[in-house]
Amino acid sequence: MSITFGTFVPQGWRMDLVEIRDPLAQYAAMTDVARAAEDVGYDSVWVYDHFHTVPTPTMETTFECWTITAGLARDTQRIKIGQMVTCNGYRNPALLAKIASTIDVMSAGRLLCGLGAGWYEHEWRAYGYGFPDIPDRMRAFREACEIIVRMWTEERPVFRGKYYTIDGPINEPRGIQKPHIPLWLGGGGEKVTLRLVARWAQACNVGNGNPDVIRQKLAILKGHCDDLGRNYDEIVRSTSMNIVLLDDDADAESATERIRATYGWTMAQLRQQAVVGTADEVAARVQAVVDAGANYIITYFPRVAYDHAMMRRFASEVAPRFR
Repeated sequence: MSITFGTFVPQGWRMDLVEIRDPLAQYAAMTDVARAAEDVGYDSVWVYDHFHTVPTPTMETTFECWTITAGLARDTQRIKIGQMVTCNGYRNPALLAKIASTIDVMSAGRLLCGLGAGWYEHEWRAYGYGFPDIPDRMRAFREACEIIVRMWTEERPVFRGKYYTIDGPINEPRGIQKPHIPLWLGGGGEKVTLRLVARWAQACNVGNGNPDVIRQKLAILKGHCDDLGRNYDEIVRSTSMNIVLLDDDADAESATERIRATYGWTMAQLRQQAVVGTADEVAARVQAVVDAGANYIITYFPRVAYDHAMMRRFASEVAPRFR
């Protein structure tokens, strides 16, 4: 089985632009990573949909998700651009479908549209969205999935739900890709999200690189596919992995000092958050998630804004083992 790889660009949400103070230089650093990823053969670049940094909100740059999706579509030539994932609560789904359709044209058909129910309470409240309880967020998410796909596939869709209503909106052009822009759903909710994947999506993102969780969630997804008559094998099954790729003779403590300093982490805490190891060790961890059923790996490399070496080495030393 050939495995496909994407990678996140540094947009600030994970405190990954803090050593660059000029906003123009910050944006350039993000774009440089996207172009480098394209040059070395990654299939896609990804951004987060958040307004405030993690692990805590700070007065640091976080570039807005769909604005930079559009920018990256013009800053690159071949690589796909996705969001992992758009927060449904931040944009009306009909408007999101329109935005996505426009960017798919701008990119000549390279858009991947990620969507999720949302979770970061601080920014929801700060931006005035309130923070509905989980059942309401999930019900709104369910309605949004249907609206978005119908906006991409029907001329004048009509939908009247509890959370959203559309009345014959015209969405032209609907995008370049056929039958429509790929919809990627993030989250492992077994009763709602994974069933929505089986009903509406072309891809899922589950497990955060944990093989046991990936295996469990994909088994449930397959069950939903069987119930709905969907071909499970046509769904892209992705997971995200934070990776710190070390030289064979590197001392892990010293090699990761600057990464850990950004978050105040010990070595043990870093290993909880990321795969830390040599090319052989990282490849073994990738193999474990592949064995669990993942066929698309979205990587994140700390400090990639300042140094592309890990990202490039992964493309040349790890990824070819899975083709």
